[in-house]
Amino acid sequence: MTATANENLPLAGRHAVITGANGGIGEAVCLDLAARGATLTLLGLDGTALEVTRGKLPGSGHGIAIADITDHVTVVRVMAEAVAARGPIAVLINNAGVAKSAPLAKTDPALWQMMIAVNLTGTFNCIHAVLPGMIEAGWGRIVNVASTAGLLGYAYVAPYCAAKSVVIRLTESLAEEHRDAGIRVNCVLPGTLDTPQNRAAMPDADPSRWVTTAALADVILFLVSDAARAVSGAAIPVYGQS
Repeated sequence: MTATANENLPLAGRHAVITGANGGIGEAVCLDLAARGATLTLLGLDGTALEVTRGKLPGSGHGIAIADITDHVTVVRVMAEAVAARGPIAVLINNAGVAKSAPLAKTDPALWQMMIAVNLTGTFNCIHAVLPGMIEAGWGRIVNVASTAGLLGYAYVAPYCAAKSVVIRLTESLAEEHRDAGIRVNCVLPGTLDTPQNRAAMPDADPSRWVTTAALADVILFLVSDAARAVSGAAIPVYGQS
């Protein structure tokens, strides 16, 4: 993890929500943002895992929200509760996602619906819940975690590719809508991530060529920071050496 406590704490006073906060990417992003002074709401489904992540964070005042991001009503409620507890939401990192593989001919419609619901509709739900507050404040940073699969179709993961492709278009559209409103919207396109799950699934691969979660978190932090003040509507490749 390259994040270290910054004396200037550039995100001090900013409230950030991270979905899928207990996963590898989510935890790395949480550590980066908290190290720079942000107050966090960690959103996910597993309260125990979220508590473990929260316990690793510097600073205080960080909260947990349990929510199924595919349920719009629930998302609106937990975002409102987060605002009441920790102030207006200035940063949203849409990290929650799921990938399942199957030939399209054998893809059950329920699997298709679930993949679209989590990877695309969930992203919309979270943005839809926080965007009015960002518009009112005249300041906001949204980073969506898409994928290389959003640019190029891969065999056996058609629903995932379809959902992540639309996430990129959604990012571009939102950036255009709010270009003059102080709100920046970008997305990252990670390649293969170095996670325990991927190491187990691909034992013969060379993980040294993959993207670490800390490296991806660094790119996300850049997009949130003032260093990226001229960047909006971008889809940033984070491919590692694979």
